[in-house]
Amino acid sequence: MAGRVARLIGELLHRRAVARWRQTAALAAEADVTTLRLIRNGGRQLRAEIDVALGAVESRLAHPKGQDARIMRRPGMDWAWRPELWSGPVHPPGLAPAPRHASLSRHGKVYHDCDLGEIALRQFRNKGVEDLSPFGCAIEVLGFHGTFLSLVIDLPEAGMKDLSTRHVLRLETLLEAERPLTVYARLNLRCGPNTEQIAAELDQSGKPAEVEFDLAYADFATDQLDRAWIDLFFENPAMNRVALRDLTLSRVVRAAY
Repeated sequence: MAGRVARLIGELLHRRAVARWRQTAALAAEADVTTLRLIRNGGRQLRAEIDVALGAVESRLAHPKGQDARIMRRPGMDWAWRPELWSGPVHPPGLAPAPRHASLSRHGKVYHDCDLGEIALRQFRNKGVEDLSPFGCAIEVLGFHGTFLSLVIDLPEAGMKDLSTRHVLRLETLLEAERPLTVYARLNLRCGPNTEQIAAELDQSGKPAEVEFDLAYADFATDQLDRAWIDLFFENPAMNRVALRDLTLSRVVRAAY
């Protein structure tokens, strides 16, 4: 009974919201500039929240058992995650030219220092039978005179919870490039004013390409960790297209000896 009442209330609120925005559209022709700006700001804020909700819904509909069910489980694994850039649609799906700081999703960003304006970012839909993720991400570069181009993946709260020196953090990605390039990965663990960093080259000898960070060698206060992220640095990216068809993060508790 309570569930039915909640659904009825939800439907009523939804109809009222739709009616309100229809009325707003009709009144916009005669509204003053101040009112129009308020309407625009409110609409943009609402649209951003709707886009996030629709992305989560579409991801669940594409994979009813959840994205984690499509990530290979390993002994000792206590967390696995596919960022939303690969698990659901993002808006906008592309940026060209990409600014120096381009936010693609809540946890995915691209940074660079090139002024040529010849970098394009695009999310694409995977259509292969063997693809585990519904979406991929492509970085296309023509001329490049900068010193770095990096993709940043912020770990969510679930990935940082109880993270300790007993963990091994693993990144896997299906990477395709028009011409070979070296990719370096760097894990950053921020605890207040201090940031611990571990860097390693992405191993592209197999599929998926992978890199591991053994936190036994990291010096960080596990109870003060407030942010964690991974940088992927692309060496000499000019005249290349790099497609990341999938990307997952996971962590494994190291076996005790």
